[in-house]
Amino acid sequence: MTVNLPQRLDIDSLRALCAIEDHGGITRAAESLGLTQSAVSYKVKRLETSLDCDILSRRPNAPLFTDAGRDLLGYAKRILGIHDEALLSLTKTPLQGKISLGMTEDTTCSDLSRILGRFQHLHPAVSVRAHVRQSLTLQSLLASGEIDVAVLQVFKHEIRPSDKVLFADRLHWVKSPDLAIGVSGRVPYLSFDENCFYRRWATDIGQENGAVFETVLECDSAAGIVAGINAGLGVALLGGRHVTPAMHVIDHLFPDPPDVAYVVRVARKSRNPAVDSLVREISHEVHRQGALRIA
Repeated sequence: MTVNLPQRLDIDSLRALCAIEDHGGITRAAESLGLTQSAVSYKVKRLETSLDCDILSRRPNAPLFTDAGRDLLGYAKRILGIHDEALLSLTKTPLQGKISLGMTEDTTCSDLSRILGRFQHLHPAVSVRAHVRQSLTLQSLLASGEIDVAVLQVFKHEIRPSDKVLFADRLHWVKSPDLAIGVSGRVPYLSFDENCFYRRWATDIGQENGAVFETVLECDSAAGIVAGINAGLGVALLGGRHVTPAMHVIDHLFPDPPDVAYVVRVARKSRNPAVDSLVREISHEVHRQGALRIA
């Protein structure tokens, strides 16, 4: 049975709505979409008029989206995912070329692998080569043009308008409950390598309360750092995605670290349609499913 509804959900307006969530507001969403702020505001207003409800909250200190807006976001992500998948599948001009993709270690064994497998199934003429590095190294490779695109972590205040934000995370100071430490003096520290921006922040600012971090374990792997924490080797600065109930969070003992975000960032000089398609695929799949799962 066909139901004739007077309202229509405009694809571009739904995309603008998702961009507002990704970037935390209309201004940065407009920058990421290459539109004016008024154009994005108009798209939201058109949705509100069509649905006869408020989508964005205009009250001071209120959440960005109303309850109805949150509900619509869920549908928008699913609609855009199916819409873009259909375009990818039915396109008359198959994508071709090569993509050099950078990833951090903790995204290689997550849903990102499944997303890449699906992308290569849809685009068999596109060759994707992955490089697993620390975030600061990936930023350097992007700047030099050695890779085309990267999934990496940055501090939230360092997010660029052109970044596709996948999700946010919070850093915590953690240790084993069995490890006794003081609030000042020598503190055994578990660290990623020298190209880890967690480590640089910890050594620059984390010691301001009088603690002196002495690195007792340096490891490229998040799993290795987690194992060191659980073994009681020392204190670590760890993303909330890796913190387990067995760990003791000690944020009150050290300076509060900035929040971080996982983003997809494209090299400035990239003009590769295959890269643009891969970025859309990663962004839409993550937002449809939620944050990348770590296996």
